[in-house]
Amino acid sequence: MATVILVRHGRTTANASGMLAGRMPGVKLDATGQKQAARAGERMKDLPVQAIVSSPLERCRQTAKAIMQAQTPPLTLVTEKGITECDYGEWQGRQLRDLAKEKLWSTVQSQPSAAEFPGGESLAAMQARAVAAVRRHDAAVEAAHGAGAVWVAVSHGDIIKSVLADALGMHLDLFQRINIDPASISIVRYTGSRPYVLATNTHAGDLGWLAQKPARKTRTGKRAAAAPAAEDAAVGGGAGPSAAS
Repeated sequence: MATVILVRHGRTTANASGMLAGRMPGVKLDATGQKQAARAGERMKDLPVQAIVSSPLERCRQTAKAIMQAQTPPLTLVTEKGITECDYGEWQGRQLRDLAKEKLWSTVQSQPSAAEFPGGESLAAMQARAVAAVRRHDAAVEAAHGAGAVWVAVSHGDIIKSVLADALGMHLDLFQRINIDPASISIVRYTGSRPYVLATNTHAGDLGWLAQKPARKTRTGKRAAAAPAAEDAAVGGGAGPSAAS
């Protein structure tokens, strides 16, 4: 039951100007984005993060490094091509206001599973490789650090939306209903039975409550019995997480 914290990179110069940066080199966080990345790291400072994985693009690596600075002991940054930005092909580097006039734009909005960018990749292919990468790293973190381990993946808006859609059991054609802002945090816990989406597009709040808790024991020292399996959904919603001690 490892848990992944999905972090979109902070705001960039391209975001601020309305340009679709795609995989263009040299796109960096602007002053606002740097503050947003630092805030994301601050939210996780009391959470023992076991690993941090980032898209290779510079804006994500900048955001990941800001998160790493808040961790003790420091982590080693791992880059993963599977969660890099969508290959927008000929759309890359163009203004969104101009792209909105393209015929493909309506397909991207209403039927993304059928959208393939000229000279680039399809949104379906993007989702497949992103989900596969996240699940692979999640399994590796759990194998190395045990159930309850928490790790961070720093990626891009469409990538995170597609991973959340998969976790929610949504068809890709519905993923445009999900909003992911710069430096926002979303959380997914993968289990043997199903993924659980614990949060989406959050901007504030300490995440120490995600810290692993020891199993509750009785006075005899035995684990409490007659409780639902850890992977079961709580009927009625449950009591929610306790504050991290």
